[in-house]
Amino acid sequence: MMNAPGQNPAVPDKESPLREDIRLLGRILGDTLREQEGEGVFDLIERTRQNAIRFRRDRDPDARRELETMLNKLDPVRTIAVVRAFSFFSQLANIAEDQHHNRRRRAHLIAGSPPQEGSIALALARGRTAGLPPEKVTAFFRDALISPVLTAHPTEVQRKSILDCQLEIARLLTDRDRMQLTPDELVQNEEALRRVVLTLWQTRVLRELRLTVKDEIENGLSYYRYTFLRQLPRLYAEIEDLLAQEGFGRAPLSGFLKLGSWIGGDRDGNPHVTHEVMQHALTRHSSTAMDFYFEEIHRLGGELSQSVRIVETTPELERLAAQSPDTSEHRRDEPYRRALTGIYARLAATSSLLDHHVPDRRAVAEAPPYRDSVEFAQDLAVLADSLAANGSERVARGRLRGLHRAAVIFGFHLAPLDMRQHSGVHEQVVAELFALGARRQGYAALPEAERRAWLLEELRLPRLLRSPYLSYSEEVGKELAILDTAAGMHRRYGAEALPNYIISKADGVSDLLEVALLLKEVGLLQPGETARLDVNIIPLFETIADLQGCGPIMDQLFSVPYYRALLASRGNVQEVMLGYSDSNKDGGFLTANWELYKAEVELVKVFARHKIELRLFHGRGGTVGRGGGPSYQAVLAQPPGSVAGQIRITEQGEVIASKYSDPDIGRRNLETLVAATFEATLLEPARMERAEYPEVMQEMSATAFSAYRSLVYETPGFVQFFRTATPITEIADLHVGSRPASRKKTDRIEDLRAIPWVFSWSLSRMMLPGWYGFGAAVEALAARKGDSGLDLLREMYRDWPFFRTLLSNMDMLLAKSDISIASRYAELVTDAELRERIFSRIQDEWHRTLRWLLAITGQGELLEANPALSRSLRNRSPYIDPLNHLQVELLRRYRSGETQERIRRAILLTINGIAAGLRNSG
Repeated sequence: MMNAPGQNPAVPDKESPLREDIRLLGRILGDTLREQEGEGVFDLIERTRQNAIRFRRDRDPDARRELETMLNKLDPVRTIAVVRAFSFFSQLANIAEDQHHNRRRRAHLIAGSPPQEGSIALALARGRTAGLPPEKVTAFFRDALISPVLTAHPTEVQRKSILDCQLEIARLLTDRDRMQLTPDELVQNEEALRRVVLTLWQTRVLRELRLTVKDEIENGLSYYRYTFLRQLPRLYAEIEDLLAQEGFGRAPLSGFLKLGSWIGGDRDGNPHVTHEVMQHALTRHSSTAMDFYFEEIHRLGGELSQSVRIVETTPELERLAAQSPDTSEHRRDEPYRRALTGIYARLAATSSLLDHHVPDRRAVAEAPPYRDSVEFAQDLAVLADSLAANGSERVARGRLRGLHRAAVIFGFHLAPLDMRQHSGVHEQVVAELFALGARRQGYAALPEAERRAWLLEELRLPRLLRSPYLSYSEEVGKELAILDTAAGMHRRYGAEALPNYIISKADGVSDLLEVALLLKEVGLLQPGETARLDVNIIPLFETIADLQGCGPIMDQLFSVPYYRALLASRGNVQEVMLGYSDSNKDGGFLTANWELYKAEVELVKVFARHKIELRLFHGRGGTVGRGGGPSYQAVLAQPPGSVAGQIRITEQGEVIASKYSDPDIGRRNLETLVAATFEATLLEPARMERAEYPEVMQEMSATAFSAYRSLVYETPGFVQFFRTATPITEIADLHVGSRPASRKKTDRIEDLRAIPWVFSWSLSRMMLPGWYGFGAAVEALAARKGDSGLDLLREMYRDWPFFRTLLSNMDMLLAKSDISIASRYAELVTDAELRERIFSRIQDEWHRTLRWLLAITGQGELLEANPALSRSLRNRSPYIDPLNHLQVELLRRYRSGETQERIRRAILLTINGIAAGLRNSG
């Protein structure tokens, strides 16, 4: 059962280990199914798989009928068994793929091959070839900020128990690959794999209770334990060593690469993010870092057994050891161990002071807490310097180097948590503060100019609008409590723990000044002649209109002297967030991407004119419809001057698991982001951007925008079609994730959140937000310009990184779509006239887009230029497709009134399985 599909004897031998892993895991899962569920269920699963392959490969109507007949007859118990089987094989195929990526990378390194695209080694080698002076490279790593930011997502609800099983399977596959196992050891390894797969099968995939924000916080923190706490310091060390090898000097790097988080701080549309939840997030961040430090110090104590009878030490280490509360006679000649005991005791006192977190291993005695993480890192540096000065530099470059680097990167706060709220909420809070605290009514009705005047006047005054003697509305009270907590967390963990405040739907200067006023009310903005701001205020421009207006808004903002003074206190760096998701929902794939590009070009000009440093925060989702796609190409495709060593990017949902659950792959993804930022900043590629290119894009954007808006916002019955032909209603009703699917309780597309919008289309395999309108745009251009228009588009694809990346991402998404499977979802729409009227338009545009994409790229089929991804989809499709067919049947039953718990759970399992299989569904 479940051999790797699409096997071809002509495939190079380098693919054979992957096929072998897929066969092995498929055989083990098949045997497990036979043992646990019986031959009948096993045969049913196999027949479902074969019919799904026939349906995909041949569009065979008999296969479709047989599939429908088989699935219609399934009782709820067997339905769940079939869903789980395909979900688990999809997971196992993903594990095998990930291991193969690691295998190929190791083989590349072992063979001494040239560095690969996206590696730091290649980026630095290009820098050396280009003649970059060492001081310029040093300045980049000193001043840069590269920050992937983890955000919660409804599909990323995987239980830790499941993830632990997956990691153990990956470890066992790695052992088979890297170790020369004897026949007996191979048997033992396979038996261990069988145990884990059996455990996986017997483990509940879904949570029993609705996902809470606290669950999402723990999900995010698990990747620190799996990957970030060890791999980020390792990557820093590798880059330091490469810089020395390439002749750019050897010096410890500053914190240019940092992880961030929204989970527990993003309250835009999520009423469950309260001040208690935000405080919990920061406390859990801190205790996660502390637990790691405690464990590493304990292990170092076992390793650093150097005796003063044999080696010498520095005076600084002797003083550190002398301050230790460790008075054991057994360690009086082991200063490193005594010093570590003292460090552990001080760290335990610090942890208790910060959040009352006590380590599992108690300190030997009381000790004073550290003032901050800098002092902790300095003590670790004393150990490293003493080792290096006395013949033990090799020892210092082991675990101690990683721990010291971790202390510098993660501090006592682990990761910066961003706050986010909608501008409309800020308006409500400020209006109430003015009305109650200053007796000034009507703020919300004021025009923009008068709003600014009110806000600037109040910002300059050394007073508060709040009073403990006033009563506030529930919403305003909640917002003020969150701001109070933010100020308290600043005092407890330091400014790095909570450095950013993001304003959703920012469309005016007053939106930023409102947040400044709210920060002043809690002491995070100090008024006066030398005004000081303790938090970055970040506008988020989301809709097409907002993107078109962001340049003028920032120009007006920088013309306000008071705001410029605040910005000076932040080092004259202003961050701007651009929303890929809502702009796509608003204007479609082509227009959103083009308006984002133009907005960046305009922002670069505005910031240069005002001599302000620009940091862009890209609010990308996992799928192409929300700005997703390979990070390396995406960064290099940014407009000239828009990166400049400063970039933040959101990481979401199942993309987090696929990128960061495996430590080696996680480090590789982080390295790729650093390499891309380095190249985009210091080695900007030659951009053959002729004047015609933007003109053509503008013309195509207008056509695509019209086609998209006509379908989504102007077609009667479209909302009904969407809510019936996709699982959007079930995503909302079944409470997938902690955040409501809509901002308001309406059926309007405008009020629907971008994540469930894109997620629903992905699950139904239409993937509409990632391509709709492109075919119409190219066809209109070709009709007007003929062959010369197509030739120009081919030239743009060859020479313009922006356009090439745009089409590459669309290529990937169309390969993951399946219009035949989509037709089965469309059949859920019982109104035949409505179904035909809308789905025929979607189907026609899909074929039109596919035809023109292949014509421009010169490919014979999708993903011809990306054989690795093409192979991956061939391996996974036979196990994702059945989940779609099952989901259609389950939705039909659920909507017909079969609402028993097993049907509900089966739907959730298909949502989970399809998302995991596609790997970037939302």
